[in-house]
Amino acid sequence: MDIARRNNVSVTGNPQGPVVVLAHGFGCDQNMWRLTVPALADDYRLVLFDYVGSGGSDPSAFSEARYASLEGYAQDVVEVCEALDLRDAVFVGHSVSAMIGVLAAERAPERIGALAMVAPSPRYIDDVDYHGGFSAEDIDELMTSMEANYLGWSAAMAPAIMGNAERPELGEELTASFCATDPDMARVFARATFLSDSREDLKKVDVPTLILECTQDVIAPREVGAFVHGAIPGSTLVTLGATGHCPHLSAPEATNTALSGFLAGLR
Repeated sequence: MDIARRNNVSVTGNPQGPVVVLAHGFGCDQNMWRLTVPALADDYRLVLFDYVGSGGSDPSAFSEARYASLEGYAQDVVEVCEALDLRDAVFVGHSVSAMIGVLAAERAPERIGALAMVAPSPRYIDDVDYHGGFSAEDIDELMTSMEANYLGWSAAMAPAIMGNAERPELGEELTASFCATDPDMARVFARATFLSDSREDLKKVDVPTLILECTQDVIAPREVGAFVHGAIPGSTLVTLGATGHCPHLSAPEATNTALSGFLAGLR
């Protein structure tokens, strides 16, 4: 299969620069990085893509068996890197993509040389001595609501996820993005996301890692950022002066400044 077509891969920026891969989160697509691309394009070769089942990807490539776990999405990342013959790329993952990047880096360490995590969470469900932000009952209710009325669920959840009441247009954009996703494919991705537990995988990370968290985030509270930071030796944790789960849209200047500083330190 043509991987570039399957994952709607686009390459932009400086063709001679270090490679940065920008990976979107659940219910989104590569367009969510549109405010980040201009900030990095002069210095870096930027690779953007859509996971199968999202954005402009090829829906015929979707397999519930493959994408029922985050491993399937990590394989997408590895195959995109292989198709472009990327080496030592910096993988910037938003939300669940942060953990997908961890899995991809473990699977193909020669392809990914650093990680930047934007609002990451290795586990969304609370556990003993771990605060993920949701109880098991919360996630059960969320999935039941989603499966019963996906469009209604999207309209209710997206503004809460965006978390920026002063800019309702951002919540509306995220709602539109959710609603543009096939409900059956979104259900599979949602289960893979909200039922995942990548805490043990964090211990295997041995590349430079940046963690960006927001001051208030209903999806990934600050306890989660502290946990990720503590689990990855030598990682850098930056708390952005932003609210919500999508700082690359709600606070692009702060997000881009943090990313640019991290990338410059790798050169």
